[in-house]
Amino acid sequence: MKNQNFAPAMKEHFQKLTDEGLADLKGNEAAVFNLEAENSFFLRLNANKVRQNTHIEQIILALRLQKDGKTMSIARTLSGNLEQDKRAVQAMLAEGRKDSESLPVDPLQMPLENNGTSSSEFKGRMLSPEDAIQSITDSAEGTDLAGLYCSGPVISANRNSAGQNHWFSTESFFMDYSLYNGEKAAKAVYAGSDWNSDEWKTNLNRAKNQLSLLSRPTQNIKLGQYRTYLAPGAVSEILSTMSWGGLSASAWKQGQSPFRKLAEGERKLSPKFSLRENFGLGLTPAFNGLGEVSEKIVSLIENGEFRQFLTSSRTAKEFSLKSNAASESEGMRSPEILPGSLEEKDILKALGTGLYLSNLHYLNWSDPNAARITGMTRYACFWVENGEIAGPIKDLRFDESLYDAFGDKLMDLTLGSEVDPAVMTYGARSLGGKKAPGMIINDWTFTL
Repeated sequence: MKNQNFAPAMKEHFQKLTDEGLADLKGNEAAVFNLEAENSFFLRLNANKVRQNTHIEQIILALRLQKDGKTMSIARTLSGNLEQDKRAVQAMLAEGRKDSESLPVDPLQMPLENNGTSSSEFKGRMLSPEDAIQSITDSAEGTDLAGLYCSGPVISANRNSAGQNHWFSTESFFMDYSLYNGEKAAKAVYAGSDWNSDEWKTNLNRAKNQLSLLSRPTQNIKLGQYRTYLAPGAVSEILSTMSWGGLSASAWKQGQSPFRKLAEGERKLSPKFSLRENFGLGLTPAFNGLGEVSEKIVSLIENGEFRQFLTSSRTAKEFSLKSNAASESEGMRSPEILPGSLEEKDILKALGTGLYLSNLHYLNWSDPNAARITGMTRYACFWVENGEIAGPIKDLRFDESLYDAFGDKLMDLTLGSEVDPAVMTYGARSLGGKKAPGMIINDWTFTL
């Protein structure tokens, strides 16, 4: 099915399937249907040559059936053929009813509600497969480029037996790639909804420049504390770690939240630091798996002061809290750190002497009670002297409390921010992403 026809066809298909599925419910049953679908073109490259060129159309339907106080969840891949898929829905309902006989009562089950109707559609301008191959390989001629280009529409939809009906579709692409010079590599991502050749070339040239800087003599850096610039890609990795229980109301109530002291007024962050969920970025739907709709903007930390945790309806019921339509995992779905005032051209000058970190990996909580994280530097990371890049560094392990890094140690944030889209394709293309500026942090701690 062609990309331009995929979303309208799926919308009609989903409505017809759920019309029939909801009509088949019995008096003691309630149900939620969730649709995840994609029509994606994948292009894998190595040594700037095409190694895989394929197309995937995938439709996944999930059913949550509530019956006699019990909750069953079932998911399966659909064919796209209406009659076959109607039979699949009937089979899912039958399976759910059978499973309910052996399940215990769900003490945190929430009665399904009608959370309204919504429809969000983000159109894009995708390259044809032929143009994508030519545009990427011609621009990167003479380089050892390895990466994945993916484009096409992605859909998320939700409907329940109480009458709610939500639809979200977006047409987007990403080019997740690295440039190599032997064992050295510079990593970058170019993503959006409208491919722009000039923007792509600027992104590629930035990676080429970083790769050339990696050819300078390697700098031996002793362990200790250094003024450090975290590029947006590095900040994005920290945001991912913060989603692992960092701002979860359930984790807080169970005594496991890294930001308990912030929430309870024992600690504050820098007034320069503000974090929010921003569904206006169009990276993911504002509705969760139950079809509960979040506010467009959910302020989590504002000018260094705590505002709220992410609270799902199950957590709200368990601990007598107010839900803000968070997902059941209570992780951030579309986080954004608000920018500062530092212009890109002034980053090295403001850093002075210290470390420039393009990317981080292997992050984890090392001491959750102190909001302390650990991880490694990755890809193009440099030692800077007197505002000039001296050369690359060997990989370093850091261990730093976010109370300090986003508190007294936070010197400035960049004026410009970058969107880091979700690029995972395990099983299906992921929706979501993060938007973050760069940060200069004083005395970032390196331990190994």
